[in-house]
Amino acid sequence: MHPSVPPTRVTAAVGAPVAVADPRLFGSFVEHLGRGVYGGIYEPGHPTSTPEGFRGDVLDLVRELGVTVVRYPGGNFVSGYDWRDGIGPREQRPRRLDLAWKSIETNEFGTDEFVAWCRAADVEPMLAVNLGLGDIGSMLKLVEYTNHPGGTALSDERIRNGAEQPHDVRLWCLGNELDGPWQLGHRSAEAYAELAASAASALRMFDDDLELVAVGSSNAQMATFGDWERTVLARTIGLVDYLSCHIYFYDDGDLPAFLDYARVLDGFLDEIAGFIRDARAADPAARDVRISLDEWNVWNYRAYDELKPQRDFEEAPRILEDQYTLADAVVVGTLLQSILAHADVVSIAAMAQLVNVIGAIRAEPDAPAWRQTSFYPFAQVARSAGHTVHAVDAPHDSPVTVSITRSPGGEEVLVHLANRSTQTEAQLELDLASVDCLRIEHAEVLSGDDPHAANTQHDPLAVAPRPLDATLDGSLLRLALPPVSWAGIRLASRPNRG
Repeated sequence: MHPSVPPTRVTAAVGAPVAVADPRLFGSFVEHLGRGVYGGIYEPGHPTSTPEGFRGDVLDLVRELGVTVVRYPGGNFVSGYDWRDGIGPREQRPRRLDLAWKSIETNEFGTDEFVAWCRAADVEPMLAVNLGLGDIGSMLKLVEYTNHPGGTALSDERIRNGAEQPHDVRLWCLGNELDGPWQLGHRSAEAYAELAASAASALRMFDDDLELVAVGSSNAQMATFGDWERTVLARTIGLVDYLSCHIYFYDDGDLPAFLDYARVLDGFLDEIAGFIRDARAADPAARDVRISLDEWNVWNYRAYDELKPQRDFEEAPRILEDQYTLADAVVVGTLLQSILAHADVVSIAAMAQLVNVIGAIRAEPDAPAWRQTSFYPFAQVARSAGHTVHAVDAPHDSPVTVSITRSPGGEEVLVHLANRSTQTEAQLELDLASVDCLRIEHAEVLSGDDPHAANTQHDPLAVAPRPLDATLDGSLLRLALPPVSWAGIRLASRPNRG
């Protein structure tokens, strides 16, 4: 804090319940992109690797991060991917060119390995199908291979490949970003709507209980944004369960504006929810479609755009390995707060991606994996899975953002806080009377003198949580937050009665 700047005083109070935070709000994303798979979650021969070749240190961090569901195998990659290339004996799998990320795909890791990795990491698999260059027939064969118990050519092939029990994948994405001209198989909203409706109808004939995600706009800057959603929903609202949306944020040098990006996400989610509301109102046979925010993060994407034309095709290239800062972590925390605040309309969210590629975890071949700064707010907020999210009554123009969740039994209350001011300490007084807190169990803050400080292989704890001095006086929680900071507090509360 600059010595001449007086602290900001903020008062707030816990309000009414908003919704229950679906555990799937704390998802992530693994794509065959850069070192996300090879050298990320999968690295045979690493000192920590499991017999299956999964990096054990990464698995440990994934569990600590609290990820609940992981989307795979893309992303742009999926629109050129033939799932059959990634099954069967590894020595017989073909090497292919991946045009999406200008890479060579060895196919050493595929569907069976991914589902086995999910079981090891204790996360739910979310599979995307190729509706770019792929077709509905190939999609149905993949679903039969993964989910049918046995007794058919494809299910028996899975059994021969080592998976005796069906994978029982419930979440299926009907393609990826097909509104984008960069996407293999890019098409119009009308063409995609018909394809998605046909694909969804076919999947429901296989298993009507599958959960299906239709492709929404790649970002809100697309010329077709809004029209795409209305067109796709008009055709699929009776067939799918979720509409996807993607959004990324980057720091262009204006730190105050960057720290305020959660307001942009708020507006974006409100707009998507409005499209869904309108579509449901127009169709009496509509399903209860909700939002799948299955790609979001802070991403310095310009660095990749400048590099891509210069690269040759190679295996697992080092691309999109962003190094996250303290400021990035605060923004990630506030984006998570926005997702919590929209838990009444958002059921799935996936921070893209998980390891190395714009990931909260980094891994090198000859070093232990480490936590990026963005790891900490995600791990804190992920503890709110299944909790009731409460509204917070606070000044709209406050630099402090506050989220409150309460566990199903009522015995735990989590408070997530950010100070978005770049210069001013915030002194907060939060009234917790409505959630009846008894004591503070744990309080920590992520802060520092340099908002651009980051964790590295050689200094993996340069930015890490430290104890936060907070007090509970009756129902009033009092604390001070440094500029550009993120904090998490866990309180014991009186359990629900009855």
